[in-house]
Amino acid sequence: MTKKPVANLIIDLIFMILLVAWDQYTKAWAVSNLKEKPAISLISGVLELNYLENKGAAFGMLQNQRIFFIFVAIIILSCIVYILIKAPCKDRYFILHLLLSLIAGGAVGNMIDRVTLNYVVDFIYVKIIDFPIFNFADIYVTVSTFVLIIVLLFVYKDNDLRFLSFRTKGYRTLDDVNSDRADVTSGAEDKENPDA
Repeated sequence: MTKKPVANLIIDLIFMILLVAWDQYTKAWAVSNLKEKPAISLISGVLELNYLENKGAAFGMLQNQRIFFIFVAIIILSCIVYILIKAPCKDRYFILHLLLSLIAGGAVGNMIDRVTLNYVVDFIYVKIIDFPIFNFADIYVTVSTFVLIIVLLFVYKDNDLRFLSFRTKGYRTLDDVNSDRADVTSGAEDKENPDA
């Protein structure tokens, strides 16, 4: 079963908007209910909600690099849009659309914070392992990136990803050149050995 490309892109966009809306809603809730207030324990000694203004990347890395993070987010989003536009409209690529939409939603959610606040609102704290405080956008990006790597390594084959090739009419790839060289070499050997 296939779907029209425009319909696929609209579905991707709606999904991203919902992801960003949820991320921004939970951050607004955190600001209202957690800022300058004691942490809320969800599972004693394991999981709590604890407000943090993060000027770094996911999980607090690379502090005070706002312009760099915005630039990286724009590059990532541009790549994702390109892939989503180029991806074939087949059910086989549903997981690719899903994972890339999650990554895009997370990137946009945190970029909104960086542009409007100059920091990212984090509030989910896994206390039992003292894991850096994070938010839903961080979850979108890290989990979907991890799954995407597995999918690219073990699910999709090289032929499945040919749509990402920059090859256009008249443009020759390295494989084309090597193939031509092999043909020329084979032809030369045939001339040298006509009885072969």
